[in-house]
Amino acid sequence: MLLYHALNALGIDFEYKIVNLLAKEHLKPEFLKINPLHTVPALDDNGFYLSDSHAINSYLVSKYGKNDSLYPKELKKRAIVDQRLHYDSSVITSTGTAITGQVLWQNNSAIPQAKIDALEGVYKSLDLFLESGDYLAGDSLTIADFHVTAALTGLVTFLAVDATKYPRLAAWIKRIKELPYYEEANGSRAAQIIEFIKSKNFTIV
Repeated sequence: MLLYHALNALGIDFEYKIVNLLAKEHLKPEFLKINPLHTVPALDDNGFYLSDSHAINSYLVSKYGKNDSLYPKELKKRAIVDQRLHYDSSVITSTGTAITGQVLWQNNSAIPQAKIDALEGVYKSLDLFLESGDYLAGDSLTIADFHVTAALTGLVTFLAVDATKYPRLAAWIKRIKELPYYEEANGSRAAQIIEFIKSKNFTIV
């Protein structure tokens, strides 16, 4: 999902390969050749290997974009996009992992309220970001929106976005879902993730 939005927005022909982590396919020699750190996603662009979704999307847009709207070249605009990307990779990721890690991998379905409060703090920050425009880095769609969309996909199952408290964030989510490639990039996969999370019967304590 992290790369699907950018790839579809760019109109790139690509081959998508699923790496079965439970079967430890990410530890096989053929995958380690692409990414010795054995993490997903990873990119093979005609023999050029790259890992980390943020780096991959930046590379793809810089190389294949018809213009620079998704990742602006103008220094100040790019700095804002980069700031949003760093917020995603640090704050949103750590907040989300604190919740999903215990539920999905540690089989501990009792989520402390403090972790949910931290997630609400993320929603508050994102709502503040959206004061500057319809998208997270201003008036134009960028790769920052793609990354946060993917990050929130499962997290909204633990805490729904309250439109009365975070109206800009709720409107942004609706706006993103109206993208022509959203359903292919995120929709069906999001449904699978949400159902898997719900199957854990988590509680907030």
